[in-house]
Amino acid sequence: MLRAFAILLLSLGFSLAQLKVVATYPWIGEMVREIGRDKVAVHVIAKPTEDFHFVVPRPTHVAKLRGADLLVINGASIEIGFLPPLIQQSNNPKIQPGKPGFLDLSQFVSIIEKPERVSREMGDVHPEGNPHFVYDPHNIPVLARALGDRMCQLRPSDCPFYRSNLEDFLKRWETKLKEWDEGFLRLKGLKVIQWHKTYNYLFLRYGVEVLGTLEPLPGIPPTARHLDTLVKEASGKGVRFVILESFRAGQTRPAQTVAERVGAKVVALPSDVGSEGVKNLFELYDLMLKRLSQ
Repeated sequence: MLRAFAILLLSLGFSLAQLKVVATYPWIGEMVREIGRDKVAVHVIAKPTEDFHFVVPRPTHVAKLRGADLLVINGASIEIGFLPPLIQQSNNPKIQPGKPGFLDLSQFVSIIEKPERVSREMGDVHPEGNPHFVYDPHNIPVLARALGDRMCQLRPSDCPFYRSNLEDFLKRWETKLKEWDEGFLRLKGLKVIQWHKTYNYLFLRYGVEVLGTLEPLPGIPPTARHLDTLVKEASGKGVRFVILESFRAGQTRPAQTVAERVGAKVVALPSDVGSEGVKNLFELYDLMLKRLSQ
C-alpha cells in the first residue's frame, strides 16, 4: 500500500522527501534555496561572521552531513582546515569526494593567481589559486547551472521544479548584472589596498587597481614593518580605500593606521550573505557597489 502511494506521488511530480543539502558557506546555501525552494532542506556550516579560512567545526555539522544527500563546497582548498575531518566523521558514503553527492564549485570557473610552487615561506597560499571567485558576479550563473544539474541528477522527479526556479533566478540575475556592470565599471582605475586578496576577482573584472595588502603574506597578520613599507609604496598614488572584509570588524586598527597615512578611507565590504545585513546574493553585490561608490 505504501509502495503504491509512493509511486503515485512520484508520477504526479511529488518527491517523497526534501533533498538534504549541506553547504559550506552561506552564499552557497542561498543559491541552493533559490533553486530548490521548499523541496530542499539546507544546512550551512560557516557563519557569515567567521573568517572563511578558519571556520569552527561543530558536532551539529557532523550530524547534518551524516544525513545529507548533497554536500556543496567552494573548493580550491579554502575549506581544507575544517571540512575533511567533518566528512570523515560523518561516515556518509554519498558525500565523499568523487561521488554524485559531492559538488566542488571551483571546478566550474577559471581560477586566478595559481602559484607555480607552494612553500611555507609563501604563507597560507592555496595551491589551486585564489578561491574567492564568488565575488565576480559573472561567475554566479555558471555555478547556479552546475548546482541545478547536480540537484537534477540526484532528484530527477523534482528536476522540472529545479529548472523552473533556476531559469527564474538567472533572468533576475541577468537584469541585475547589467546594472552592476554599469556601476562597477565606473570604478575603473580606482586604487585600493585590501587586507587579504579577497576581492581580486571583483577588482580584476572591473579594472580596480590593488596597490597592496595589509597582510605581508596570505594568512599572516599585518606587521609594523610591512605596514611601513606599504605606506611608503602607496603614498602619493591616490589610494581611495583600505578595504576589510566584514568579519574583521574587531581588527580595524592596522587598516585605520594605513588609511590615515596615505589619505584613504577604511571601507568594510560584506563577506557573505548574512553579513552587514545582506539578506541574499543580490544584496551582496548591491552593497559592495554602494560601499565602493561612496
